[in-house]
Amino acid sequence: MEKWVVTAKKADFQGIGRKYGIDPVIARIIRNRDITGDEAIEEYLNGTLADIPSWKLLKDIDKAVEIISGKIDAGTKMRIIGDYDIDGVTATYILLKGFKRLGANVDTYIPDRVADGYGIHDHLIKKAMEDGIDTIVTCDNGISASSQITYAKELGMTVVVTDHHEVPFTDTEEGRTYILPPADAIINPKQADCTYPNKNICGAVVAMKLVFALYEKYRLPEEEKEDFLEPAAIATVGDIMDLQGENRILVKEGLARLPFTKNKGLKALIRAIGLEDQKITSYDIGFRLGPCINASGRLDTAMRSLALLQSEDEEEAAKLAGDLKALNDSRKALTEKETEEAYKLIESSDLKNDRVMVVFLPECHESLAGIIAGRIREKYHKPTFVLTRGEKSLKGSGRSTENYSMYEELVKCDSLLVQYGGHPMAAGLSIEEENVEKFRQTLNDNCTLTEEDMIPKIVIDVPMPISYINEELVEQLSILEPFGKGNTKPLFAQKNLRVLKVGIYGKTQNTVKLQLRDPSGAVMDGLYWGEAKEFADFARSHETISVTYYPRINSYMGRESLQIVIQNYC
Repeated sequence: MEKWVVTAKKADFQGIGRKYGIDPVIARIIRNRDITGDEAIEEYLNGTLADIPSWKLLKDIDKAVEIISGKIDAGTKMRIIGDYDIDGVTATYILLKGFKRLGANVDTYIPDRVADGYGIHDHLIKKAMEDGIDTIVTCDNGISASSQITYAKELGMTVVVTDHHEVPFTDTEEGRTYILPPADAIINPKQADCTYPNKNICGAVVAMKLVFALYEKYRLPEEEKEDFLEPAAIATVGDIMDLQGENRILVKEGLARLPFTKNKGLKALIRAIGLEDQKITSYDIGFRLGPCINASGRLDTAMRSLALLQSEDEEEAAKLAGDLKALNDSRKALTEKETEEAYKLIESSDLKNDRVMVVFLPECHESLAGIIAGRIREKYHKPTFVLTRGEKSLKGSGRSTENYSMYEELVKCDSLLVQYGGHPMAAGLSIEEENVEKFRQTLNDNCTLTEEDMIPKIVIDVPMPISYINEELVEQLSILEPFGKGNTKPLFAQKNLRVLKVGIYGKTQNTVKLQLRDPSGAVMDGLYWGEAKEFADFARSHETISVTYYPRINSYMGRESLQIVIQNYC
């Protein structure tokens, strides 16, 4: 069951259209994204890197620059400790490349997902000390590591934290108290007293800001900063940041550069996945390129993805890219198998009645938990945690719905968990097996979601007859890109389309092509991908159908025609 909802935000769409030379439909979509006022609209349509907030607004960044530049000048040994996901790997690469450019005596370690787990741990600090490391710099982790950083300080080490995750807190009758680790400097825009306006940058962008600050101190040429835009854009999309304001500008700039990248590793990966000589979109990052970078941290070691980004040899880069693609293909097959197991478990138990799902898959590779949680969330439209068996305890990943803050709910289960961290929409945790049922019960007892909250909502931007579609409108839709979280691809709808022809096509018979006519007499082809037979049977058995769609220009044998890609139907 779905609920179709039309976004009905008000503005002078005709006036905005005239002022900015855009169709009123485009103006309405921009308003639907809460872009209001001349300055915001101008930035949305024509924003450049000059519109991005200064790194100087980040709390502690001056302190971090002084510490790190002092260590660089003294030749002191430093170690970057990153994370094994796409954001952590790219953040590690950015810091490593930036520090080495400045002559730093630096190495790196990305924790192994299985052997080490997420973030900085005591054994990694002890190993760093044994290796003669004086200073640890974290990226995409560290904000939750108070006890570990206390240990590092007791050993006499210097610690700089760069992170973007939620700051841990405790709630008491007196109010909320935030718990910061005792690091020498902490760069995280989510700190309560940080004045940086964008609280939703990823770890790689935080790392990039630190490198920018260091480059300015050492007076390096401005153009050298551009080397970091591509990995920062990849991380922003891959870590599912809101594509608004600064993030949207960064991704737009990064995507424009990617087809011409000088990074041999990225170039090899783009070639390996078949994107060479093509426009690269945020979809390609999220579903093709990004998963390959993530795959090594899931099934092998994230150091392989880091090696790809660092590669200066084309032959080596090609081999690494091929390996990552093969790993991702294996990951996809394993994911399909374990997702089916999860669905069977849910349907054969009372899990399906829970408002918050906690699904234990003991044989599942722990790296797949987040992906499977996302699949379950999409199918049932409920916040979902997937737990797997780790080396010492159970490990889990959660994926949430818009109206449920996963991190805040985990805080309420603090006494049941070994470790946890994350965001409102996604989180990770460790838990002892004997606490799983109590964890499930507590989450559901605390849950305030209603039945209405769990009905998937299809949000329509503009009810628009197909007779209104023309090439100019379709071309103007491209100025709204890149699409993603916070700047979703526009969705249109029309009721009462008469079905003239229906056919099923494709090697796997997964594509429906149909000819449709609207009440004004306009005729247009429509495409549908998915459950082809089910949709084709529906279309054949109904005189008229209502659809949500996105328009596009189809090019075939030198001829162009307008068509719609159908997303939902009834």
